[in-house]
Amino acid sequence: MSQELALMMALPNESKGLFEQAGIEVHYSGIGKVNAAFKAFDVIQKTGCTTLLNLGTAGSSHFDAHALVEVTQFVQRDMDVSPLGFAVGVTPMDHDHPAEIALDGYFQHLPKGICGTGDSFETGLPKVPCNLVDMEGYAIAKVCKKLGVRLVSVKYITDGANDTAHLDWEENLLLGARKLLELYQTVK
Repeated sequence: MSQELALMMALPNESKGLFEQAGIEVHYSGIGKVNAAFKAFDVIQKTGCTTLLNLGTAGSSHFDAHALVEVTQFVQRDMDVSPLGFAVGVTPMDHDHPAEIALDGYFQHLPKGICGTGDSFETGLPKVPCNLVDMEGYAIAKVCKKLGVRLVSVKYITDGANDTAHLDWEENLLLGARKLLELYQTVK
């Protein structure tokens, strides 16, 4: 990855100012799929990047807390049009893009995961098969796929996606920011 790289995160809480202190430009999307899609499109258009690096946080009952996990596939955990005969996670009439968006791996040393994206803070088992959850990734992946931009995504596991997830997320943000910054510095 080189100068064609742009870095995107959901919230300043996820970087804790560490990236900015290191002189690294971060594009923040805000929470949720709509904000993430808009920001990904905007960043790609303005920077001309050929690779978008998405760093952030996720919950998981599969991976240990404090682990860094590279996402190799994104799915939508909240797209549910099953009353019309579509499988959960499938966007009806979207023939150009499958419900599962696969990514090429970049970080050989990191465990790989399938991330379920949805506009809710998951505290239970998602309706679609996945082993970590976030609120922005699928939308970023879809924009990148449509525009022919490579996406690399790594998530820091802050919580177990359970009934204490909101407390664990907040408590683990600084450690996560440190680990994500350390990983980012290996990209150069």
